[in-house]
Amino acid sequence: MSQNAAANFRILHTMIRVRDLDRSLDFYCNKLGMKLIRKNDYLGGEFTLAFVGYGHEKHGATIELTHNWGQKEPYAIGGGFGHIAIGVKDIYSLCNRLEKDGVPLPRPPGPMKHGSTVIAFIEDPDGYKIELIQV
Repeated sequence: MSQNAAANFRILHTMIRVRDLDRSLDFYCNKLGMKLIRKNDYLGGEFTLAFVGYGHEKHGATIELTHNWGQKEPYAIGGGFGHIAIGVKDIYSLCNRLEKDGVPLPRPPGPMKHGSTVIAFIEDPDGYKIELIQV
């Protein structure tokens, strides 16, 4: 594909299913500083879509949180999904704050293996991995 053709595409959002929408919104908005961009209930389908991100969705990708109202059991994340990556300015202080807030931190901040980029991994309320990358 030519570079001109690629200009006709952009990533809009990544969708993940969440069991407790309020907990997920608290995590993404209050702990990671995202904004709730829009939220819609679909009565006929018994689900809610909430879009969160760091800016207007016309200018950057967002995360779509899908809450199926009747879901009682945790979702199986599956072997194909890896993680969501977020660039952060001060990874060490952010990880300290998140850990104090009870956010699981399976990989504390530090240089990645075989490289110098400083990364960490946290988990959202549903167990989705989020890689934090020092920018």
